Amino acid sequence: MSADTAAAPLAALAAERVDHRFKGLPPDADGLGVGELAAQRRNLFTDGFTTPVLALSAEHLAHNLELMETYTARHGLAFAPHGKTSMAPQLFWRQIEHGAWGITLAVPHQVRVAREFGIDRIFLANELVDPAALGWIAAELAGDPDFEFVCYVDSVRGVELMDAALRGSVRPVDVVVELAAGAGARTGARTEEECAAVADAVAAAGALRLVGVAGYEGEVPDADPERVHAWLRRLTALAAAFDGAGRFEDAGTIVVSAGGSAWFDAVADVFAEIPELSLPVLRLLRSGAYVSHDDGHYRRLTPFTRVPGEGSLHPAFRLWSQVVSRPSPEQAFTNAGKRDAAHDLDLPLAQVVRRGGAERPAAGIEVSGLSDQHAWLRTAPGTDLEVGDWVGMGLSHPCTSFDKWQLIPLVEADGTVVDYIRTFF
Repeated sequence: MSADTAAAPLAALAAERVDHRFKGLPPDADGLGVGELAAQRRNLFTDGFTTPVLALSAEHLAHNLELMETYTARHGLAFAPHGKTSMAPQLFWRQIEHGAWGITLAVPHQVRVAREFGIDRIFLANELVDPAALGWIAAELAGDPDFEFVCYVDSVRGVELMDAALRGSVRPVDVVVELAAGAGARTGARTEEECAAVADAVAAAGALRLVGVAGYEGEVPDADPERVHAWLRRLTALAAAFDGAGRFEDAGTIVVSAGGSAWFDAVADVFAEIPELSLPVLRLLRSGAYVSHDDGHYRRLTPFTRVPGEGSLHPAFRLWSQVVSRPSPEQAFTNAGKRDAAHDLDLPLAQVVRRGGAERPAAGIEVSGLSDQHAWLRTAPGTDLEVGDWVGMGLSHPCTSFDKWQLIPLVEADGTVVDYIRTFF
């Protein structure tokens, strides 16, 4: 990876003007460059930020980046964290600086964003059959000999469409056969026999090169450690079988990839068992939610609860909103709702209340529902909560937290805003 390639577009982010497009930022900052505003090191609570405003903890972000760097190195894993989580090139580069091999993405638009910011190793965890997108990928490969791109294939028809769209391209597109996680799972060829048929189609396609196998263990039906380990062993056995049949003779490196954010411990276990193959093996983990972690879904599912000796991730998001109505002793409303808070898996969790510079636990306060622009709070008898109080809420599911905010303050523990994270959804 060359950070020089990313320098100009990252500098352009710092030069971007603050204005009405960005929620929660101080109105008196309009017209400043983002970098200029960051240099002012304003305080989130006292220097003009408006609610609702999403804050990303600088300390927790740094901790999570360092933890996964250590974890993947300890287990001999290459790491391509899923960029769809944040779609934030600044975070892509921080992940790469912390040892990531490259970035995983899901759709062509995301690949274009990553390329604009100098990412030259991309794993597309999807089959790509759009002719326009494939033509663009072919042009990127032709124009940049350092660009490495790998994507899924999971059907003979998909291979045929890709080969037709890429005919005449200068460099072949590297592909991995996706093994489905089960009969009722999402994408992927359902059986090893179907995987072999897809591999045969790749071998017959002049514009593609088979370099490995991949899948997503998070889709294993009724997932538990035994079922997930069993499916991962099917995946690694498929890689060994393909290698034994000479299917990777042109690959250079054999890619074996899996790993969401709930079972990466199982991936580490099983990938450590991969036998010696005819070529070096890239054991590629793709977990993405770790970068911010959360206070709900992934707090419950993170493998670090099963392997506490490996460390623990820290939730890095807090959504601040303000009490705008207190119609009864049992009820209050703040000014953050579905437009601001992830809500597809869990409701936000009231954590702290701020009043007059003092912060205390949000005891007796529960988020009971969300409207478009309001959080419904249920309050226990005697709860001290007033109109004007700030309520800090933890969120569940990083992927649907990042996507609601185009510019996110990066905040130190004392409230100092040290940077702003730009997203591209």
